[in-house]
Amino acid sequence: MFKLSPVMLLLSAALPYTAIANQVSGTVLDKNNQPVAKAKVSIMGSLQTVETNSKGEFVLADIKPGKVELHAAASGFAHFNSSYDLTESGLKNIKVSLTPSAIEVIDVVASPFHASNMESATPVSVLSGDALRNQQSATLGDSLAKEVGVHTNFHAGVASTPIIRGLSGPRVLITQNGLDVSDASRVGPDHSVSSEASTAEQIEVLRGPATLFYGSGAIGGVVNVVDKRVPREVEQSGEWLIEHDSVDNQKLASVNINAGSDNIAVHFDGFYRESDDYKVPVTDEQGSDKIANSGEESKGATAGASYILDNGYVGVSVGKLEREYGIPGHSHGDEEVPVFAELDQDRIQLLSELQFTDSLIDSLHTRVAYTDYEHAEIEHGVVGTIFANETVEAKFDALHRDMNGWRGGFSLHYKRSDFSAQGAEAFTPPSETETLAFAWMEERHFDDVLLQLGARVERVTIDAPKVVLPEVELHMHDDHDHDHDHDHDHDHGDHGDHDDHDDHDDHDDHDDHDDHGAEGRVFAVDQEFNPVSLSAGLVWDFTPGYNLGVSVSRSQRAPSAAELFSFGPHIGTRTFEVGAMFDLHETENVHFDFDTKQSVELETANNIDLTFRKLEGDFGVVVNVFYNKVDNYYYQTPTEFFAPSGHEHHDHGEHGEHG
Repeated sequence: MFKLSPVMLLLSAALPYTAIANQVSGTVLDKNNQPVAKAKVSIMGSLQTVETNSKGEFVLADIKPGKVELHAAASGFAHFNSSYDLTESGLKNIKVSLTPSAIEVIDVVASPFHASNMESATPVSVLSGDALRNQQSATLGDSLAKEVGVHTNFHAGVASTPIIRGLSGPRVLITQNGLDVSDASRVGPDHSVSSEASTAEQIEVLRGPATLFYGSGAIGGVVNVVDKRVPREVEQSGEWLIEHDSVDNQKLASVNINAGSDNIAVHFDGFYRESDDYKVPVTDEQGSDKIANSGEESKGATAGASYILDNGYVGVSVGKLEREYGIPGHSHGDEEVPVFAELDQDRIQLLSELQFTDSLIDSLHTRVAYTDYEHAEIEHGVVGTIFANETVEAKFDALHRDMNGWRGGFSLHYKRSDFSAQGAEAFTPPSETETLAFAWMEERHFDDVLLQLGARVERVTIDAPKVVLPEVELHMHDDHDHDHDHDHDHDHGDHGDHDDHDDHDDHDDHDDHDDHGAEGRVFAVDQEFNPVSLSAGLVWDFTPGYNLGVSVSRSQRAPSAAELFSFGPHIGTRTFEVGAMFDLHETENVHFDFDTKQSVELETANNIDLTFRKLEGDFGVVVNVFYNKVDNYYYQTPTEFFAPSGHEHHDHGEHGEHG
């Protein structure tokens, strides 16, 4: 960031006319014409940002002539945007008037465009600063539980994930600095999200389909955790935090440090958390007021560095996360059996933002991440299942120069994920999912209306070389004398309206499912899908201090490998997972079969969002109304059948298909 000094102002006044050409200068004032110090002023699409001095004055230099959009922001005020025609002689003595805002206006990093939570056509919530520190919890879902439209699945407070508008799992994408966290939290509710709120700068929630920027896995929304692990500027700052929570005797310590010199910026953050079983306001049959096996121990650290250039930055970070947490509620009959998970993740990120002059491409934003994730589910000291996810992801956003008032660009996105579950209770087969996508986005101001358009085309391939259909003995609930009331049945099935039969290509005739082995029949399957997403939105500032946002979108999602091919007991949730490509046959011998010819549909969501905002004055309000219809919805449903899990005195609920 460039900071303005009185010396610079004096020099700009003394320099000859030619030396101050292509400059934009002015003063930022409040509604009482008093100067606003430390306001951030920039030209939209430019990486150059200056802070006003104590007199509210600013100077932006070396701005290319043409139509420019000036942006100003300060704490406690609504953002200011206005367009000007910049000539070779520059612009001087601009008066920028900021009006107070009852709602904090925060820039959103999740969008490739410059936008805030109050200037978006789609509803966005941003949790940052003191609000984030006051709401942060051991899990991401619990940290966001107080946000409007967001809930948590609360898996005993150790592995909760966010629920946005009733959707979660494979429909809500969790990202870190815009890239997938690449854990296993979307496969099961007992799997912890591998992100940490205590070291985050802010957490952004994009409610509704966000497939345009993030892909089909974001058909329900996005939670983006933003941090400074890859520094964007040289700054000297630090933050440390110590917390204690009495309900579970939780102890937390975290630190964030940013430093640097000349063109080198460095960052370090780390945290340590441990907690015991948490208390509840009732007692169990043994008189205990604690939830057994609900404690955790977590620690992590990240180091990052960036090289700051005149036109941007290039940086990299390396992080390590380790977490051990209990999975309560697992029992064999009347016996409570402790089950816990050990999580280990290594993550490398490369981030860059570069701006160009005299070029069609105005700026290039690059994000690359490599993630190596693993967690084991352990029972009686024995590893039942090891989940592993190795992911490579790269995203390139190229924004073009202003063209007749239109700002925008295209995005190229690639992701490859190698996912596997190994062990006696591996319920999903190894698979490789590869995504290649191209997206286009444009926006333009028409006086008081901001229009936003976008489209995204994807190619998603899922390759599962070893889908297993084991021999399993099914029985009804009354077939055994044991009490199964604690068992719950779920399924990945395929729902109703099948409108898009030609949206994928099927290549799963390998071996014609005739490979028999000791473990059952084995199939090699690969699927290809081509989701297409379209979006249009506008923001209308119909009167000072008020705006109305309207967004219409059509988004498609390819089902995950777990939804299609799972078959086996899931130790953490006490269920028997069965994917959508398995058919249940209720003849004399009840059994499942694998249907290689079954049509696999894309989920298709049609969404309308209306958002009303009152920003200014002593009272602010945001009201959002939405309608979302999803066709070909994959969901979980019970079959009322049970299957032996391999544990003595315990059965797992069997999953059916086509709910």
